[in-house]
Amino acid sequence: MKDAVRDPDELCRLLGLPRELAASARSAADEFGLFVPRGYLARIRPGDPDDPLLRQVWPRDEELADVPGFVADPVDDATAARQAGLLQKYAGRVLLVTTGTCAVHCRYCFRRQYPYAEAQRSLDAWQPALKEIAADDSLHEVILSGGDPLSIVDDTLGRLVTQLDAMPHLRRLRIHTRLPIVIPQRVTDSLISMLCGSRLTPIVVVHANHANELDDHVAAALGRLVDAGIPLLNQAVLLRGVNDSVESQAALWERLVDLRVMPYYLHQLDRVSGAAHFEVPIDEGRQIMRELCARLPGYAVPRYVQEVPGADSKVVLE
Repeated sequence: MKDAVRDPDELCRLLGLPRELAASARSAADEFGLFVPRGYLARIRPGDPDDPLLRQVWPRDEELADVPGFVADPVDDATAARQAGLLQKYAGRVLLVTTGTCAVHCRYCFRRQYPYAEAQRSLDAWQPALKEIAADDSLHEVILSGGDPLSIVDDTLGRLVTQLDAMPHLRRLRIHTRLPIVIPQRVTDSLISMLCGSRLTPIVVVHANHANELDDHVAAALGRLVDAGIPLLNQAVLLRGVNDSVESQAALWERLVDLRVMPYYLHQLDRVSGAAHFEVPIDEGRQIMRELCARLPGYAVPRYVQEVPGADSKVVLE
């Protein structure tokens, strides 16, 4: 992460892109910084400004447009907060925003404007949230999110898991992470030992949007998690210019199934400010899903969902 590319000019130089693209990217990068690990950069086609991986990370002028309906908190995290950094939207589970740090800055991120300064980022600072979890025996699952929880070092993460493990009403620990996709070296022996050493059932939900993200290094990292007995799911976002065709969706989910990663969700874009240019109309998404169902076995098809503030669960877009 320390070696990640943060400068549009450097990214243009490394990928052989026209220099004028960097000039148009700087204003958007000032609002939400460019951050691309070099391992992920190596999977982007040089000289192609429309590469589907590049489109996920490249700042664009469109991000600065004020588009009606696109807001800072599209999923109403503010209303769901029980404590600073502790969110509950659905029965039986809570989400802990462990950090604001990510291994890549996805330009469509629904938390790109989340008030991370108010969230807790250390074991001591997490204590009010942990006390709240410990006192509520209706909770059976804790979701670690962010940012990306796997940007936290194993020692700190392990101490957090130990405290959760000691709460008898908890059964499952879910981790939402993009790190095994963008920096597969993050899947370490100590991480696997920590997850497998807890009495809580570990579930890891990764985030890949395109088959080109899933190179041999990523495949090996995902395989280590599966071989350790950790259930592995993938959630993706339907993105204009990235995966908005049945061909790209079929390639993504078949590749994941081949790697023993089970489909979870295909999300309709959360309407966060700065991401309007990624939106695919729901009717178009439904047509893609109909064609996908006709092409793939049922176990290889994700649920097409939308997060609707105040709903009891994700809304399935049938």
